[in-house]
Amino acid sequence: MSQTQRLLLIAPPAMTRTPSFDRANALAKAMQLPLHIVAFDYVQALAVAGLFAPEQISLAREGYLQTHRRWLEKQVELASKHGVNATCEVVWVQHPYEEILHFVNEMQLALIIKDAEEESVLKRIFFTPLDWQLLRNCPAPVHLVTNALNPQPRNVLAIVDLLRSEEQDMVFNDQIIDAAVKLAEQCDARLELVHVYDWTSVYAQDMGYGALPLATGIYEALGVAQHEAFAAMSERHGVPPECRHFIEGVPLMSICEFATLHHTDVIVMGTVQHKGVKKLLGTTAEQLLHQAPCSVLAIKPEKVLQS
Repeated sequence: MSQTQRLLLIAPPAMTRTPSFDRANALAKAMQLPLHIVAFDYVQALAVAGLFAPEQISLAREGYLQTHRRWLEKQVELASKHGVNATCEVVWVQHPYEEILHFVNEMQLALIIKDAEEESVLKRIFFTPLDWQLLRNCPAPVHLVTNALNPQPRNVLAIVDLLRSEEQDMVFNDQIIDAAVKLAEQCDARLELVHVYDWTSVYAQDMGYGALPLATGIYEALGVAQHEAFAAMSERHGVPPECRHFIEGVPLMSICEFATLHHTDVIVMGTVQHKGVKKLLGTTAEQLLHQAPCSVLAIKPEKVLQS
């Protein structure tokens, strides 16, 4: 297993330079880490034809891979001209997620970088796109790139959830902030910290358990308590007052509006596994992937990273 930390860029199957290339090169240079680029190829027509003419199709497949490999090598040369130590490879595989886990196990990955792919709602419900697999299950941090207007991020937004009640969940908030602070420092970017207090969701939870609705005053008191906890957390991580934002509203809408107003390049937030209905509907992170006006960096809890 390689002991040198590196970035892994998952290149799209098409030989096209996408925003993730520029973001990966910028981050590799800012973090002073080597970059490994991998492309996963699989052509169904060639796979089926190989059942009838294995030798000829094997040659055709190798030719296809060689063409893609040469294209990636040109991207490596371009990266090296900008001071990035880059390598590349092409893998023929039908299900890339399992192969990505192989890279996670074999390399010490600081970050996985990939272009975000848009999928229809119907397809997301009945199938699990690679992006969703990475968000939910990949043990390494995943950076899904929607655009690279600023290849090196200038504005980083960290999202924390103060409704987390367990001690390990509060530690997860610290982990999210630490990752965002580190990214901002490495990229010489501005860091903003946001918590959205959604009192309506708290009310819904009370009703869901069959309890009587809490008095309005108690919801206000809970908001005050969260505001104080947010201030203490921000102070602990050295986030200046002008970069702390305690917002009341619907999380998804509030985060998107904030990111647009502040020209955010990357939203750093935590993702956890969900079961049942929540898995079908998706978490806030998965919804942000399709609605946020910027890229997303997904952090997993330390207990997942250590498993």
